[in-house]
Amino acid sequence: MNAICVIPARYASTRLPGKPLREICGVPMICRVYERAKLSKSVAEVIVATDDERILAAVEKNSGRAVMTRADHKTGTDRLAEVAEKFPSVEVIVNVQGDEPLIEPALIDELVSEFVGDENLQMATVAVELTDAAEIQNPNNVKVVFDKNHDALYFSRSQIPFPRNSGVAKTFKHIGIYAYRRDFLLAYAKMQPTPLERAESLEQLRALENGYKIRVIESDCEFVGVDTEEDLARVNEIYRKAGEKIEHV
Repeated sequence: MNAICVIPARYASTRLPGKPLREICGVPMICRVYERAKLSKSVAEVIVATDDERILAAVEKNSGRAVMTRADHKTGTDRLAEVAEKFPSVEVIVNVQGDEPLIEPALIDELVSEFVGDENLQMATVAVELTDAAEIQNPNNVKVVFDKNHDALYFSRSQIPFPRNSGVAKTFKHIGIYAYRRDFLLAYAKMQPTPLERAESLEQLRALENGYKIRVIESDCEFVGVDTEEDLARVNEIYRKAGEKIEHV
């Protein structure tokens, strides 16, 4: 399977200005994400896709590969699709968020392997179980329910499933890491926003509303997406305790 990993990175961030360049143990966060993704065994290339020269320079200074993309993209998917157009021979593209410096390389491999075993699969993503009541109620945590084949039924900011009968079903948090077949990604980026997508402000619902399946992989990895100063401090502490070289989270 010919696969690459693309990490979209914008400089602007409402809650954490200049987020991709904020340092984790002396290294820009976007470079930490790149380092982790490079440990994957299933992708031939890892590329940072950015609209900012400062991010490009930081990645290249740390021996990474980055490409400039248009500044007017509305979503990370649009930026991803621009990169995908430049790689016609690639079959699968994994999208890792630029604020996931604890991304598990084996999870990238697992996503790619889903496409090897299912030629009809177009899109895959990740979920982890939620057990804390406050986290389950938090609308910033996107929840997902899936069928017995692990194909997504729905994504929501609300609690799903509703616990009418407690203890019957688990609650899963969606992690925004995706893998796509290249041809589907290019078509997906051109689809018009859909009603449920607009209502929930969740772009992945566009795929479901257009009749496509999204495979959901369960993971027990620790995900600490960096959105705040507190998140950044927590990740710095994790790296310090690991001696700045994390092999497994």
